[in-house]
Amino acid sequence: MPAKEAKPKNIIDSIMYSYSTSANQYEEENRILKETVNRLKEEIGRYRDSPLMVCEVREIFGASAIIRIPNGNQFLVNISNDCDKLKSGDLILVEQKNLTVIRKVPITRRFNVEKFVIVEKPTITWEEIGGLSHQIQEIQEVVELPLKKPELFKKIGITPPKGVLLYGEPGTGKTLLAKAVAASTNSTFIEVVGSELVQKFIGEGAKLVKEIFEFARKKAPSIIFIDELDALAAKRIEVGTSGEREVNRTFMQLLAELDGFKPLGNVKVIGATNRKDILDPAVIRPGRLDRLISIPIPNNEARLDILKIHSKSMNFDEKKVKIELLPSRMEGFSGAEIKAVCTEAGYFAIRNDRTYVTKEDFLKAIDKVKQEEKAEGQDYMGMFG
Repeated sequence: MPAKEAKPKNIIDSIMYSYSTSANQYEEENRILKETVNRLKEEIGRYRDSPLMVCEVREIFGASAIIRIPNGNQFLVNISNDCDKLKSGDLILVEQKNLTVIRKVPITRRFNVEKFVIVEKPTITWEEIGGLSHQIQEIQEVVELPLKKPELFKKIGITPPKGVLLYGEPGTGKTLLAKAVAASTNSTFIEVVGSELVQKFIGEGAKLVKEIFEFARKKAPSIIFIDELDALAAKRIEVGTSGEREVNRTFMQLLAELDGFKPLGNVKVIGATNRKDILDPAVIRPGRLDRLISIPIPNNEARLDILKIHSKSMNFDEKKVKIELLPSRMEGFSGAEIKAVCTEAGYFAIRNDRTYVTKEDFLKAIDKVKQEEKAEGQDYMGMFG
């Protein structure tokens, strides 16, 4: 049992007891207030500190270094004794008045790569792609097999291809193939649009390409899918504007990453384009995008496979709607247009307050997609014909 606190025996003891209790309370409050004031002073001091500028190291000369500031100018400056060991290319923090190097930034990435790429784990399976059995086999051999069974290539003594180029008409399934092979290998799918790799300032686009490949190596096994590759890898010309020269610099960095000093390892590159004819020969030579896979407009049999995939969840009477007879009316349709036919057929059913699709809905949808395609073709000829 804890000892009981002694009670005051007379008036004087009572006064002294109450005085000591109050003094202890005031001392505790005073201590708390002092701590609060000191903390606020430290915080105000941090707010008054001058900001440090982020720069890049160009060369090291003993206790000095040549740095490049954000506007492009270069200076020879001193290095603080507390700064970690530096090397060319490091990002550093410098004092703004005399540009003394204060400390090293622990990252070398200049870009937030996640802003420029779409990183995901696709869930598309091979069964969801119709009419491309030969192309599926080729991409499985080039991309899937090296990621799943790398020891097989070591036993044979060959190096697996680094990447493939998918080319063909729009809407034929190039992106679907890339996502399906990423899902089958459980790889990180990094989707990049070629035009986004070109930056405003000299060297920025090349730096972004380098960091995307470094990011892919960290996330390996991974697949880098470069859509609209022709925006970056078109044939180089001798005379051009400064913007075109910057595109060429970015393109040359891409070539260096494909067959440079750093091995790609479990990183595969898939390019996609609608204009293979304007690509630079350097990107499609053996050793870079080794395998060229053509994705054609589907034939009648392939159209039937695609139509079955997109209509399998639709509500219609199979006895009245003969799916096998519809592909012959969709001559020249791509996979995306066949999907659009199923969507439009569903809209025709909704407009008539029905929960099922009829043969007439499919026929109207085919006619509508054909008219839209014809109108787009006339607009294209009007602009460029």
